[in-house]
Amino acid sequence: MVGTAQRLLNFEREGMAGIGLWIMRRRHEVPPGSTVGTYAKEQAFTMGLFMFAMAVEAIVVDLLLISVGVNPWLRYAVLAIDLYGLLTGLSMAAACVTRPHVVTAGELRVRYGVYFDLRVPRDQIAAVRTSRSLNESGMITVKDGRVSVAVASQTNVTVELTKPITVVRPLGARAEVTSIRFFAEDPNRIVTALRTDLPLPS
Repeated sequence: MVGTAQRLLNFEREGMAGIGLWIMRRRHEVPPGSTVGTYAKEQAFTMGLFMFAMAVEAIVVDLLLISVGVNPWLRYAVLAIDLYGLLTGLSMAAACVTRPHVVTAGELRVRYGVYFDLRVPRDQIAAVRTSRSLNESGMITVKDGRVSVAVASQTNVTVELTKPITVVRPLGARAEVTSIRFFAEDPNRIVTALRTDLPLPS
C-alpha cells in the first residue's frame, strides 16, 4: 500500500506534469471519441483570487525583509517558499483542467485533479440523473455508502450502482459505495452519454 508521504509526492509530481499538459493544450488519458465532463471553470475565480493573494503576500513579505535588512539568504529562502506555493496552486489548477471526467463505451471515470480517480464499469451503473446539491461539506467525502466529489461545494450528477465499488480517497483510505455524486459544468451531457450505448463525441 502506498504511504501518505509517497502519495503526496506523487500528487506533486503529477501536478507539475499537468502544467506541461496545460501549456500544450492536452488532456490526461482522454481517449478519442469519449465524452468529456469539465469542472475546472466553476472554481477558477476562487483559485485565481487565492493565487493573486499569494503573489501579493510574496511581494509584501519580500519588501518587508529588504526594509529590515535581513540576510540575503533568509530573504531568498522565504521568497523561494512563496514562489513554490504559487507553483503548487498553479499545478492544482492545471490538473483540474487537464484531468476532466470521462465517459467511454466501457466506463465512467470521475476525477478531481490528481487527487481522486474513480473508474466505474458502465455495466455496473444502474441509473444516472442530474441532481443539484449546493452544500457539500468537502472536496471528496464518503457517507452512507455514497461518495461525493464536489467543486465549490457543488455536485449535480448522481450515479447509482448495481453493486458496491471500492473508492480510494486522496490519502489512501478505502470505502465501499453504491452511489456517486459529482460536479460537471454540463451535467446533461454526462447523463446523456451514460444513458446511450455509445458516448457522445467530445
